[in-house]
Amino acid sequence: MRKFLQFALNRVVITAILVLLQVAFFLIALLRLGNYYVWVSLMLRFITFWAVIYIIWKPNNPAVKLAWVVPILIFPLFGGMLYLCYGHVIVPKKLRDSMERTDRLVRKSLVQDDKVLKAIKREDEGVANQCRYIRSFAATPVWDNTDSAYFSDGRPWWESLLADLEKAEHFIFLEFFIIKEGKMWNSILDILERKAKEGVEVRLIYDDIGCAFLLPKYYDRIVEKKGIKCVAFNRLVPFLSLVLNNRDHRKIVVIDGKTAYTGGINLSDEYINYERPYGDHWKDAGIRIEGKAVWNFTVMFLQMWNMSRYTEEDYERYYRGFEKVPNTGGYVQPYMDTPFDDETLGENVYLNMIGHAKRYIWIYTPYLVTDNEMITALKLAAKRGVDVRIVTPGVPDKKFVYWLTQSNYQNLIEAGVRVYQYKPGFIHAKCVLSDDETAAVGTINFDYRSFYHHFECGAFLYRAQVVEELRRDMENTFAACEEISLSWCREKFVKSNIVGPLLKLLSPLM
Repeated sequence: MRKFLQFALNRVVITAILVLLQVAFFLIALLRLGNYYVWVSLMLRFITFWAVIYIIWKPNNPAVKLAWVVPILIFPLFGGMLYLCYGHVIVPKKLRDSMERTDRLVRKSLVQDDKVLKAIKREDEGVANQCRYIRSFAATPVWDNTDSAYFSDGRPWWESLLADLEKAEHFIFLEFFIIKEGKMWNSILDILERKAKEGVEVRLIYDDIGCAFLLPKYYDRIVEKKGIKCVAFNRLVPFLSLVLNNRDHRKIVVIDGKTAYTGGINLSDEYINYERPYGDHWKDAGIRIEGKAVWNFTVMFLQMWNMSRYTEEDYERYYRGFEKVPNTGGYVQPYMDTPFDDETLGENVYLNMIGHAKRYIWIYTPYLVTDNEMITALKLAAKRGVDVRIVTPGVPDKKFVYWLTQSNYQNLIEAGVRVYQYKPGFIHAKCVLSDDETAAVGTINFDYRSFYHHFECGAFLYRAQVVEELRRDMENTFAACEEISLSWCREKFVKSNIVGPLLKLLSPLM
């Protein structure tokens, strides 16, 4: 039954069914409606016209608008249903009111120390502007006195997390897109259950759609019986556009308000290479931070919790104060992005880094399904002499998305961008590194879903230890990759120049 539901709720399957219904409708209309067909057709075209006007009127990216207008015009009846399912954000009033209340609590709890911003500005005004932008639109301040560590693989990240969970005394917060029963999750759950019995407050948020085919039904009730408070975010309910598209893609762990983790790593065995579904190795990345910047992640988690439970819990009681940590000399700014505003903050953080780069900008991403602004920024950076490199998977997890990613290679390479495919298998890391000074590590892919539809999070780092560690990892990763050439693109002509452009018409659905 689970496999059937997974198949039935797949975006590609739903899209195919709606297209078949479209064709069936017009065949029936021709055979049954006779003279009325003209009037039915005119009515549908009228509805389609207004749907297109609505999309054009919205303050969205033009590439996203075009990607929706084309299928709606081709399929005037069910094209609109596709948009309702995947493109149009419906926020129930109760949820919107809850979001507004939690946002006020966030801005009250997270206060920027102006001395920190001034110190950054003295070193690099462009970086200070980036921090100020994040502060203004994500409400999250930048901090000094924060220690950071980078993990180039899921296994050491997991081992470090287990050790920190064992030390928890007050509270543990976890928020993940994917949780799957197995070696990784079971080892964590054992600690959480034991800690809950010891009196530690344990809370868990998981995305209900992300875990729909990986966990038993109503898993939150099972977990709550173990003494762990739990929220299944985006539970499968009739609000299709909200449930199917706007997912909690974040990965956050907060322990006692003093230690936090984030990155691309979910709680499933492939992330620690205990299972190998896509090639010989699953490469990922994550970070651990300790010190003042953990407060951002604490508040970010509590905001999502309050928004999901429709509560107004005070954040301040989870503020523990911060002892001085062995600071690595840099600055850390954890941030979040939401699909319910008009600010594509996750994409803009990347665009600012690309535009500010002087010597190099190196990127890890599992998917390269993005808009013209991002492609243009990457090309322009390469054309002005910046060393632009992008690492994508050598083994795909989703074939159509893989082909769509590859369809961008030739355009980028011709502009001077260097593209690599990770030969050992699948790379799931989401990292950007620039000029040995700035980095972004988090959950945000270079695709429409992360930029426009998901709840996301990350950390912007300036002259922190993570920057140096990420550079070493990227240099080692390039050596394990195949660099893509123009001749390679020409050999893949059908996928790159025929299949890819066709898939771009449906890129927001990928």
